[in-house]
This record gives sequence, structure tokens and C-alpha cells, in this order.
Amino acid sequence: MAYIYLSVAILCEVVGTTALKLSNGFTLPLPSLVTVVSYVTAFYLLSLCLKTFSIGFTYAIWAGVGIALIAGVGVLFLGEKADLPGLVGIGLIVAGVVVLNAFSRMSG
Repeated sequence: MAYIYLSVAILCEVVGTTALKLSNGFTLPLPSLVTVVSYVTAFYLLSLCLKTFSIGFTYAIWAGVGIALIAGVGVLFLGEKADLPGLVGIGLIVAGVVVLNAFSRMSG
């Protein structure tokens, strides 16, 4: 169940970060509200994960997957440009997440 909480928390964080970009510095009400609700939900779900997983493991997965997803959202939907060094860096982050899940005993 903790992996489900973590997955949904990451998705909420990505939605919140995307809405934050669209909020124009919290000047637009709807994206601002989506940002706040998404982050509150994300942190609540993250807190549930910490009952099962160690904080280092949880945060590494949260940050790594979140970075990769939000970078993809930026490129696909917000007109941001990807370049080879950026893609290599994100690939290394994803590889780190895979190594943590496949081989590490850090989860607690």
C-alpha cells in the first residue's frame, strides 16, 4: 500500500508543480488552488509512506521520479526544450531510482 501512496503523492506533486507554473505567481485563483490542494494531498500521502519506508529511500524515490515526470511535463506541455545533457542527467536519476528499488535494502 505504501508504494501506492508514494505513487499518488508523486503524481499530486507533479500536478501541483505544473499548476504552480500556471498560477503566474499565485495571481490566478484556479491554478493557485490546485497547487495548494495538490501539495497538501502529496505531503499527507508522503507522511503515510514514512510509516513503512525510511525517509532516505522515500525522498530519493519522490525526488527522482518527480524530477523526471515534471521535466517531461515541461517538455511535452509547457514548451520547454530538452537537450542531450539534460536527458542524460534525467536518465541517471531514473537509473538511480531503479537501483534503489531493485537492489537496495534502504526501504526500511
